[in-house]
Amino acid sequence: MNRILPILFFLFTWLAARPLAAQEEFIEPPSRLITTIPFTQLTGGIVILHACFGDKPDTLNFILDTGSSGISLDSATADYLGLKPQPTDRTIRGIAGIRKVNFLYDRELHFPGLTVEHLDFHINDYDILTMVYGERIDGIIGYALLNRYILKVDYDSNQVSFYTRGTFRYPKGGYLLRPAISQLVSQQLRIRDEKAIYSRFLFDMGAGLCMLLSREFVEDSAFFSRKRKRFVKEGEGLGGKIDMELTVLKEIRVGPYKFRNVPVFIFDDEYNVSSYPYMGGILGNDLLRRFNVILNYGKSDIHITPNSHYTDVFDYSYSGIELYLVNGIITVGDVAVGSPAEAAGLKEGDEVIAVNKNLMHNLNSYKIALQTPNEKVKIIIRRAGVIKEFEFKIRSIR
Repeated sequence: MNRILPILFFLFTWLAARPLAAQEEFIEPPSRLITTIPFTQLTGGIVILHACFGDKPDTLNFILDTGSSGISLDSATADYLGLKPQPTDRTIRGIAGIRKVNFLYDRELHFPGLTVEHLDFHINDYDILTMVYGERIDGIIGYALLNRYILKVDYDSNQVSFYTRGTFRYPKGGYLLRPAISQLVSQQLRIRDEKAIYSRFLFDMGAGLCMLLSREFVEDSAFFSRKRKRFVKEGEGLGGKIDMELTVLKEIRVGPYKFRNVPVFIFDDEYNVSSYPYMGGILGNDLLRRFNVILNYGKSDIHITPNSHYTDVFDYSYSGIELYLVNGIITVGDVAVGSPAEAAGLKEGDEVIAVNKNLMHNLNSYKIALQTPNEKVKIIIRRAGVIKEFEFKIRSIR
């Protein structure tokens, strides 16, 4: 009997220890703050992070983009840095085309207080983005980096905080989204116009608009009012420029948060970047910037908290012109047929000298001047060496 007691004691001890050991095996360590860095915000809520590539001393501008499945470097930037990418047969897809891309393998990116190793950068031409934003765009940061950390994007302080992966305590208030994350992020939303429908949308912090819908989705779902007026507009993205239509959607609901009379774009999704019918389009950062966002890819969590920009007025302006910065000169791009700008006489290629007596030659300030509906605007341009002045009234899409 005495010999059995030690055996029973050992058996009970082993059984009692098993659940604890199993439990300890799956407990993650708490997440830890690595660094907090400032960011620059461009029109449409685009977030620019500043970082250095490898051993190069130059500070580069990268767009933070949840709509990108990798990480990339601009082709002109790669040439400037003396880098030699390796040719591949891999392709990337955007709203205006499909491109074959080369790669720089196993490289580093340096932020203040953080070095990210073993990154494979694909090379792409981002001249169109530089022209649109008036700031040098050297690359795009997507899933390949975002998946390694927990990121807190604070639009009140214009700062991004990087945390290690692990257990993370979300702030009180706000709402926890549970999107599907497989390199790209898709989230179910409720949208309403003539009727309400639910569909999935790409959660795209790299898109400087509120929402972009594929025409096929709009026509198949038939949720838009037929009386809704649409305005012709040009958009830009991977592959170049593309014609779109601009209109207003009665309501978008993100979790428990409702936005009414939201500007949306409709486009022919020739390259199926929206993955229809799985998704209906893109939810962009001109809406998402109204929240402070925590990206936790490891848990498939995105936490959103309304911030000081939550009630910002949407941009309902329609001038019909696009402005670009080309070789240091602000020029008129596409002029939409039937638009106020076309009626006034503006033409593609006109060099912009001033807008409303503003001679600062700042692309962002000129674009802001064109975002006041029902107001008159004066534009001074140079055409074939001749100075001309035009005046027209900004229309409202509401």
